[in-house]
Amino acid sequence: MSAQQLSDLIRFARHNSPFYRDLYASLPPQADRLTDLPVVDQQAFWAANTLHDSRVLTGPLSEATVYKTGGTTGSPKFSVYTRDEWRTFVTSFGQGLVDTGLRPGHRVADLFYAGELYASFLFVLDSLAHAPVDNVRLPIGGGAPLESTLPTLRDLAAQVLAGTPTTLCRLAEQAISSGVRLDSVELLLFGGEALFDDQRRLLTTAFPRAEARSVGYASVDAGLLGRPVPGPDARVHRAFTPYSVVEILDDSTDEPLTEPGRPGRVVVTSLFRRLMPIIRYPAGDRAEWTGTGPGHFRILGRAEEGVRVGPVSLYTQDAQDAVAAADTAGHVVGVQLVVRRWEGRDGLVLRLATAPGDHGREELAKAVVAELETVRPLYPDSVRAGFVHPLSVEWARHRDLAVNPRSGKLVRVLDERPTA
Repeated sequence: MSAQQLSDLIRFARHNSPFYRDLYASLPPQADRLTDLPVVDQQAFWAANTLHDSRVLTGPLSEATVYKTGGTTGSPKFSVYTRDEWRTFVTSFGQGLVDTGLRPGHRVADLFYAGELYASFLFVLDSLAHAPVDNVRLPIGGGAPLESTLPTLRDLAAQVLAGTPTTLCRLAEQAISSGVRLDSVELLLFGGEALFDDQRRLLTTAFPRAEARSVGYASVDAGLLGRPVPGPDARVHRAFTPYSVVEILDDSTDEPLTEPGRPGRVVVTSLFRRLMPIIRYPAGDRAEWTGTGPGHFRILGRAEEGVRVGPVSLYTQDAQDAVAAADTAGHVVGVQLVVRRWEGRDGLVLRLATAPGDHGREELAKAVVAELETVRPLYPDSVRAGFVHPLSVEWARHRDLAVNPRSGKLVRVLDERPTA
């Protein structure tokens, strides 16, 4: 299926999807521009997009593949693609793989997760099969034991490893601790979550000849979002024109931003999906235009990836910045925020993963806490007021950090507070 004109898509969704019909009920019939339309409310979207009797779908669920997605709401929902839509999806994404450094003949290990209706493993494998350069695909998967994955990669002389940063880091830690060298690896393609500087250090130690780059920016609910842009900043992507339209909207007014450097939330419209239309759908991320090329934007992180500890709001980026500032020697290779409640108060634990060996942990812990309290002074103020427990640090190995059992992605925030 070729990308369709926006006006045709709007009319089709309005006529065939009860959800979009209701959403656009107050709009004039000739509304055919994105700015004429409201941004989709995700809670309403997923409430309407039930697996049975969906009000979002434009027709019966008679020919499609069903995938499970966390969407941007946290709990799994279901996204569907017809065979033509999926072919367009993987073909377009596969074309973007040449921008990652994929070369003819590369041996690529697919280490994303499969099964349980999860899409990433199949999506990457199909995208590689539809890439415009020949490649050798190694469908290992992210659920395979590390002890068997390492010799498989070595024996097959894998040159490219594709997976979530968490999977790649766990593999790197295993390689370091077991003394296994994978000298053939020259490219690490990460996706599904951000790659932070602490993780890059671990990957560089394990794979000194390899460069880490984004595999591309997509999700099973929002579809095509961003094609990698070659260069030093792996966060920079460009829209998959003409298959999708990416907007960056002002956080307060929802007005489209056009000038570089102004952060806002990412909203996407998919121009090739008709069974489950995606029109001005929030992708759950924040970004900014870079001004370095047509449609180039920099991903800034999840829109609401944070936690509330008593009266204090903290974001994962706050913790990442504090660690980066305090850990000048680069010992920390993973960060997780753990929220607990005891003695009637909330408390935040920074779970920090380091490479094997003691690196002056006590002083480093003090420095990290001091940095975080500097950028979030409300936290120490709340400690003094008796509202929350003092910040503390818990040390771990990267393999001990909690991950989503289905996707293999690192869980940035663990809320261990008891709920009624």
